[in-house]
Amino acid sequence: MTYVAPIDDMLFCMRELAGLEATARLPGLEDAGMETAQAVLHECAKFTQSVVAPLNAIGDKKPSTWTNGVVTTTPGFKQAYQQFVEGGWQGLQHPLSFGGQGLPKTIGAACAEMFNSANMSFALCPLLTDGAIEALLTAGSDELQATYLAKLVSGEWTGTMNLTEPQAGSDLALVRTKADSQGDGTYKVFGTKIFITYGEHDMADNIVHLVLARVAGAPEGVKGISLFVVPKFLVNADGSLGARNDVHCVSIEHKLGIKASPTTVLQFGDGTAAGIADSVGPGAVGYMVGEENRGLEYMFVMMNAARYAVGVQGIAVAERAYQQAVTYAKERVQSRPVDGSGKASATIIHHPEVRRMLMTMRALTESCRAMAAVAAAAHDGAHHHTDAETRERLRNFYQFLVPLVKGYSTEMSLEATSLSVQVHGGMGFIEETGVAQHYRDARILPIYEGTTAIQANDLVGRKTVRDGGQTAKSIAAQITQTEDALASRTDSSAAQAMHRRLREARQAFEQAVDFVLGNIASHPNSVYAASVPYLMLAASTVAGWQMARALLRAQDLLASQQGDTAFLSAKIATAHFYADHVLSKVPGMRDTLIEGSTSTLALVPEAF
Repeated sequence: MTYVAPIDDMLFCMRELAGLEATARLPGLEDAGMETAQAVLHECAKFTQSVVAPLNAIGDKKPSTWTNGVVTTTPGFKQAYQQFVEGGWQGLQHPLSFGGQGLPKTIGAACAEMFNSANMSFALCPLLTDGAIEALLTAGSDELQATYLAKLVSGEWTGTMNLTEPQAGSDLALVRTKADSQGDGTYKVFGTKIFITYGEHDMADNIVHLVLARVAGAPEGVKGISLFVVPKFLVNADGSLGARNDVHCVSIEHKLGIKASPTTVLQFGDGTAAGIADSVGPGAVGYMVGEENRGLEYMFVMMNAARYAVGVQGIAVAERAYQQAVTYAKERVQSRPVDGSGKASATIIHHPEVRRMLMTMRALTESCRAMAAVAAAAHDGAHHHTDAETRERLRNFYQFLVPLVKGYSTEMSLEATSLSVQVHGGMGFIEETGVAQHYRDARILPIYEGTTAIQANDLVGRKTVRDGGQTAKSIAAQITQTEDALASRTDSSAAQAMHRRLREARQAFEQAVDFVLGNIASHPNSVYAASVPYLMLAASTVAGWQMARALLRAQDLLASQQGDTAFLSAKIATAHFYADHVLSKVPGMRDTLIEGSTSTLALVPEAF
């Protein structure tokens, strides 16, 4: 099935919710208003729909392969990636000084959604490169930036993130990869890294690995981790590629989904890779990023960028699955209408339960897209606003939203893709329809770049407790302003329903925040037993807040006869559905959070 980018909804989110025109008045973003956004999104849609999307099913059937350390990507990927580079898509939101286009994250996130809807396996390569660029911009020396950033920003070289080891999953305190100083500013890196996305491939001339490792004498735990650039090929003084470095791929994983994306096991420093110059091995040559023992701090720059991006992946695959379900529901003829309105069998979109499933998919996807757009705008303001206090406020808001975007959007994608299979009925279980691929691809999203529980723990510890709940309470205060606006729309049943449900959800959110703050010191197990329910409660409320704002703006535009009537009417109906079917569950989430930890912890480990 073809993919059609939801440009109208993306532009609505940018203009009416994220305030892109205000962002375009910030220093350095003056050329990034709605006219630019519209032009960029339309070009991105053309490329993703015509070039990238057709390769999605092919990649599922003909995944990347590994032979003697060499990874060959899915047929067509290499050629599509060259077009991606030629189009300048990698540098969309990166600095002009390194060859990027300097556009705001608000626009970049919409394009990222398109790439991931079109082909998640393909889009994973530039996703990791974006993270490497962010880390080098944050902590890289002038020399490292001069050597690597222009090539990464252009997409000519790709980047990876190397954290996980066989004995160290999310617990990075257990990292054992070592880096030995050579006394000349370089290090020799030795160790094994697993689950490295695009750690080896044939689409770019060089791969720039960012690797966590320990130098000799470093403190134990996370305080002794440093970050290193370890390129596949060393770079000569003139910028040309030099000797093959002592890092090679020893295998790739066979996975449930995203099969075309090579998930590699990389070996650093055993001197056995073919083509490694004697002058290089054994030991992979690495260059320290920033200061010694601050590697995890720098890697978190990559991780936070990746976590937001994975949330966008959830929105993307949900959108693709929704489109496919709608198309099928309009074509599949089965059973007569339950209300007796027709004597012949009808297309299944006329059946109430199918409509409920489609509306659920639509409401979840649009609400998460709106939340992600607002988060991106906060990120842009945090980096470009002239007022320091405003930058700090927006930074805190963005950081609070990152675990919501990542955790909620990815969990939502499982529900949406599963519903898409359900709409297809038995045909959804058949690989030939293609909808099963979306379900399988989505399953990794709540796992990598930090599981949903890790996002929830981050929301509790770093985003709620650390500032005494100030950011959370400021969000609740903003929601009350939206409630007041809804309350004034006495002639609108949609606005009144949203007002009641949003008020109840906001109150539940405030009670949840108070529970976290009040029990974290005395009953930490009770709080963390409820951390995922807390995340889902907070995200459902914040996403619902954005749908409420969308409802108000759609009504205003309809009243002033601006915009597309059908689109705006559908937006109001979708927001109304979200209020009745999603926000209505939030008070129950509060009860689970506050009262459910005792039963969660009732069984001792030996009883399982």
